Amino acid sequence: MSGIGLVTLGIGGTLEVCAPPGIITIPMVRQAKRLGYLIGSCSDRPLGYQRELWERLQIPADFTVLKHRLADVKALFQAEAYYHIGDTEMDDSVASVAGFRFLKADATAHQWAPPLLAGRP
Repeated sequence: MSGIGLVTLGIGGTLEVCAPPGIITIPMVRQAKRLGYLIGSCSDRPLGYQRELWERLQIPADFTVLKHRLADVKALFQAEAYYHIGDTEMDDSVASVAGFRFLKADATAHQWAPPLLAGRP
């Protein structure tokens, strides 16, 4: 699927509405979804928790996956680019092993967020 990017999000330390809160805002997630990105979560939190989070936010997640199963997402979805946004070294490691580009959820996000939100995978 040319032109489609896929973004997985950690939960705690990544999303603003979780504990601990992260820097990724819900409007940012909604904008990425509007631009056509496949969006979902990749966390060590139970799948039921992840699904309930997306339902509460009223954002239709394309997937939810446990962190150690990130490679399964790449096997299920064809995309032009694969990103994992997280806040830990474990996120970085899991993303690298699964073939995703790791984007750290910290103040440097402003360096990579605009291209994502502009629809450039």
